[in-house]
This record gives sequence, structure tokens and C-alpha cells, in this order.
Amino acid sequence: MSAFRLQPLPVAAGRPVVMGVVNVTPDSFSDGGEWFETEAAVRHGREVRAAGADVVDVGGESTRPGAERPSVEEELRRVVPVVRTLASEGAVVSIDTMRAEVAEQALLAGAAMVNDVSGGLADPAMVPLVAELRCPYVAMHWRGHSTDMQSRAVYDDVVADVVRELGERRDALLAAGVRADRLVLDPGLGFAKDADHNWTLLAHLDELVALGQPLLLGASRKTFLGRVAVLPGGPSRAPTDRDAATAATSVLAAQAGVWGVRVHDVPGTRDAFAVLASTASHRRSGDPR
Repeated sequence: MSAFRLQPLPVAAGRPVVMGVVNVTPDSFSDGGEWFETEAAVRHGREVRAAGADVVDVGGESTRPGAERPSVEEELRRVVPVVRTLASEGAVVSIDTMRAEVAEQALLAGAAMVNDVSGGLADPAMVPLVAELRCPYVAMHWRGHSTDMQSRAVYDDVVADVVRELGERRDALLAAGVRADRLVLDPGLGFAKDADHNWTLLAHLDELVALGQPLLLGASRKTFLGRVAVLPGGPSRAPTDRDAATAATSVLAAQAGVWGVRVHDVPGTRDAFAVLASTASHRRSGDPR
């Protein structure tokens, strides 16, 4: 792994880091596979970066409910050329994968960090890899693969349970050698969680931030946002019509002090953060609001 260049956890002054999504999959819930081919994915990654993304998150496996996993070889074929091209052009690239082999090859191709929705539970080789490399690592709250995860959406108290389980995962990762200054936690909205669970976690982000690690929020275009302001009995909004609702969740995240947000609509998110910054700059001296 001598070719991997150790980089610190990305940060953004005065606002959360914006992680822009590049799905190199044929069955993404958010874009229907629009960026599946390598050239299209690279082009989209360039657009995401030009729009103001601090990190470009490249993934080759759909994690929508019910999705089947691609082979390792197929996942590598999808993501490595995209990572290599974008990284060579100066983008800070995150590899969105649950597989250590894919993470390793992506890091060798120029990725700067690993975004693992399983938090290291899907592949026993993942945690030793990121611990050895000391690379930034996002560990999400996870209860199982997409094929059956929604059957595990059972909680006594979703906030208390997710805080406890994420805290236990944090402790295990730190004990295994993952660097505390490079470990990010993610509550996993939509993963083994129904709409009410998602809203409740959004309402209590402060309790997740209190775990003491940087927090990533991934609410973008998820199903529960499709019901916002929809009349009873009306159809849910399409994923691409959920960006305004997503921007609102990003504002909530910023106010709660999260490290970053993972989004599809980068310009809308940057605009939302600009509104927050402009408002803050016009407060009177000593105004606590």
C-alpha cells in the first residue's frame, strides 16, 4: 500500500463538509442508473466537484432496500477507473464500499477516505485495513444487508438504541486501531429504519453529535422525504423532487454541529449553508440567537 497518500479528515470552515454522491450503479434509487457508465460517472463527478462538493463519494453497490450485491469484480470494474480519474484531477474522493478489497484498490487509485455503510461489520478485513492505513473512515449504524434490513427496523427507543449501538461500534473501532481523529460516525437514516425512526433521529441529532466523533448525515432524497407536504392519499414525490426537503435537513444538520452531509444536490446544499452563514454574519454583537 505504499502508493496510498495519507490525508487528514476533510474539514470546511464554518459549515459542514459537503459530500457529493456519484452512484456508479444501474439501479440507484435516486437517479435510476444515469451515471452507470464510466465516462458518465466521471463527467458527473466533475460536475459535483465544480458545484462545490468538498468530497466526491463514489460507490458501485446500490444499498436501496432489497438490492442484490454485485460481485467484487463487478464493483471494482465500476468504481476504480472513476476514482483514478477524479483523484488524478485533484478531487478528494471517498470510496463508498463495504468490501476491503474494493477499498484497498480505490485507495491505491487515489481515494482519500472510505465510507462503509456496514461500519466494518460486512467484511472482517475492512477494519484492519483502515487501521493499518490510518485513513479517514466513515462507519454507519448498520443491522444487515439491503435484502432484509427493513425487517430489523425494531427499536425500544430509536435514539437511545442507535446512540448505544453506534457508541459500541465506535469503541470497537478505536480498540482495533482506527484513529480517533479520522473516524466519522453516521446514524444510517433509512437503513433498518422506517420514516418515523428517521424523523426522530433528525430531531435528536445533538445526542448523536454528543458521541464525540464527527458525524455524517445522509438524508438526501430518501423515501421519508418524499412524503413531506404531500396531501393525504397523494403520491410520494420522486427522488429528484426531494432536493428542497434535503436542503432543509442539511440546515438542521449544520445547526446541530455535524461534520458533514452526503447529498445529491450540491448547489442547493451550498446555497442553504450560505444562507446560514449570511444570517450569522448579520447578528448583533452579543446576540445569543
